[in-house]
Amino acid sequence: MTVRPNFLPSIFMISDSLEATFGSVIYRYTRKQAVADGVQVEVTKTAKEAGISFPVFLTRTVWDAYVAVPDGVECQDEVGRLWDIVWMLRFAILRSRSGQDRVPVALYVRNDNRKAKLVKLIAQCGPLDADDPQPAITVMMPDED
Repeated sequence: MTVRPNFLPSIFMISDSLEATFGSVIYRYTRKQAVADGVQVEVTKTAKEAGISFPVFLTRTVWDAYVAVPDGVECQDEVGRLWDIVWMLRFAILRSRSGQDRVPVALYVRNDNRKAKLVKLIAQCGPLDADDPQPAITVMMPDED
């Protein structure tokens, strides 16, 4: 079963009238630049394995906090931690309502050698890039945009 997010944002329906209203764009920071700069991490391959059909990206903050294994933490690896995030993203998408562009993603992560703690993230569906309107999902911290 392939998971196609129900939460396609209304941004895909915005017309060219924005340029008429606000003028031409002065500068764009593209997703391609963000990936090259390390600000976002593409995890599409793992997401496809989990049945998510759209490209998926994590912010560097999410990667560093919940995928990268902290020093001294035993019995954890990046592959497993990434899978946990992507798998729970899949279930968040399945639980989402049609028309939503942001959905909460909750999972337990162990960042020490004690008990795992509940982590709450946000997944947002939007255009892949400034010049490519195909849908893509970005997983971020609740205070990121």
